[in-house]
Amino acid sequence: MDFTLDDVQREIADLASVVLRKELDPDRAWRALAESGLLALAVPAELGGDGLGVAEVAMVLTEVVLPISRLGSPRQRAALLPGIASGDSLVTAALHESSAPLVRRPATTAVAVDGSWSLSGTKIGVPYAATAAKILVPASVLGGTGIFLVDPHAEGVTLTPTRNSSGSPECTVGLAGVRVEETDLLEDRQSGEAIATLHRFALAGAAALADGTLAGALELTTAHVGSREQFGKPLARFQAVAQEIADVYVASRTLHLAAMSAVWRLSAGFDADADLDIAAYWLAEEAPKALAICHHLHGGLGVDVTYPLHRYYSAVKDLGRFVGGTASRLDKLGELVG
Repeated sequence: MDFTLDDVQREIADLASVVLRKELDPDRAWRALAESGLLALAVPAELGGDGLGVAEVAMVLTEVVLPISRLGSPRQRAALLPGIASGDSLVTAALHESSAPLVRRPATTAVAVDGSWSLSGTKIGVPYAATAAKILVPASVLGGTGIFLVDPHAEGVTLTPTRNSSGSPECTVGLAGVRVEETDLLEDRQSGEAIATLHRFALAGAAALADGTLAGALELTTAHVGSREQFGKPLARFQAVAQEIADVYVASRTLHLAAMSAVWRLSAGFDADADLDIAAYWLAEEAPKALAICHHLHGGLGVDVTYPLHRYYSAVKDLGRFVGGTASRLDKLGELVG
């Protein structure tokens, strides 16, 4: 397997880096990504996008575009994807339930009623739920599962803001007999492949984002220990410091390899579940430890809110929670060899 980026992927990564370095505010950064065409990478060409795949999207991370593009009907794609690509609308996903991250058999149910669906249940940790145009909501239906496009402001939907480490908006979403039209059900309700596809893209996106986050923290910390002096010489020249920064480097490069392997297999159409589980476990288990070392090497500066390191740490903590935490990911790995 050759994980070397091709010319298109390298240009995407470079452009995304330039845009995000200029715009630190999340809302303005999202708009800047849209204006640069980076949110249209996975949008089909007939809808004004580039028609690219997960390998390219992983360079930027637009988590829910690929499931809609892959699973949605032509009408659903035409209704949602152009707005996402332009930055005018946002679609999010409700992947978790209480004590059930990335749940495959949701407690949330959908019942057919008079040619439409009635959804009831509770989803937790839904990012940007209050500002989304639609929420992708997996629910159990008779004979399988379905993914529904739910208006967060529809009757019967309650949004309760919840806290996370980074302070980014998220909600607990309550559904009490929410009516959803048949046209807002994504395809393939019986086999369970739709929800599996949604989870694969979510894990790939989380691993890709964590890869970049840890690499950024490593770069920041390397610059700090290389320039900060103690006893007349840079911190990096002390053996203990060199060993600790080497541990962060190993964690970062391993996460990068795991994420790239998962993304490559997913992009190539191979079975990527094992690679995604490995990447998610490394993210949940090792990335927070690496960030703790970065904080230690920064000393008091690392906890200064005006210094950016805490943003990397909070992002990694939220991503670890998003993939289900270490114990959950370890259970998934155990299933591979059980």
